[in-house]
Amino acid sequence: MKIPRHVAIILDGNGRWAKRRMMPRNYGHVQGSKTVENICEEAYNMGVEYLTVYAFSTENWKRPKDEVDALMKLLRSYLKNCQKTSSKNNMRVRVLGETDGLSEDIKSSIIELEKTSASNTGLRFQVALNYGGRDEILRAAKRMSQDYKDGKINLTEVNTDIFSGYLDTRGIPDPDLMIRTSGEMRISNFLLWQLAYTEFYFTDTLWPDFNKNELRKAIEFYGSRKRNYGGIKED
Repeated sequence: MKIPRHVAIILDGNGRWAKRRMMPRNYGHVQGSKTVENICEEAYNMGVEYLTVYAFSTENWKRPKDEVDALMKLLRSYLKNCQKTSSKNNMRVRVLGETDGLSEDIKSSIIELEKTSASNTGLRFQVALNYGGRDEILRAAKRMSQDYKDGKINLTEVNTDIFSGYLDTRGIPDPDLMIRTSGEMRISNFLLWQLAYTEFYFTDTLWPDFNKNELRKAIEFYGSRKRNYGGIKED
C-alpha cells in the first residue's frame, strides 16, 4: 500500500456525534481528543511521517462562549497530556497558528511542549490552534516585507520556496493527503498554500468514530490516485 508522507486532517463532527447521543457538544470534543491520540499512533504505525490536525480555527472564536471556554479547558488538559504521550511515543509536536491570541498559560504550555519534544525522532505531529490559512499567509507576507525593509532579502530572488519559509509550516513538506470527516466538502481556511497539490478525501464518518479502518480507507484512496503535479504520465 502506498503511504502518504504527510497527512492533514480536518477534525469535524464532534458536536453532531455528541448530539446523536443526547449529550452536550463538549462531550464530543472530549471523545474527539481521544481519537486524535489513537490516530497519531495508527498513522505512525502505518508509516506516515507527518500528521497535521486542524483543532481550533481563527473562526471558532465565533462559537458560543461556553463552548469556547470548554474547548480551551480541554486544550489545557490535552497539552499537558501530550507532553507525556510525546515522550512515550517519541513524537515531535509543533503548533501552527497565531499563538498570541491564546491565553498566557496555554502559550507557556505550547512552548514547553515544543521544547521538550524537539529532539524526538518519531511522528512529526502538528496541531493547528487559532489557525487560519489566510491569516497565516498574511502574517508570512508581513514578515517577508519587514525582512525586505531591513535589507535581509532581495525581492528579485523571492520564489515559492523562500515564501514557504515564512509560513508556520516552514521545514515541513506539504500534505500528500487531506482528510475531512463528517461529510462536509470544503477546506475551511485550512493550509491554503500547502494544499495546492494535495489529494482530498471526504468521509461521512464523524471524527470521534474515525479509527484505524477509516484511516486505512483514506490511505487506500490516496494510493489509487495518480499524482502528476501538472505534468503527464503515460499509463
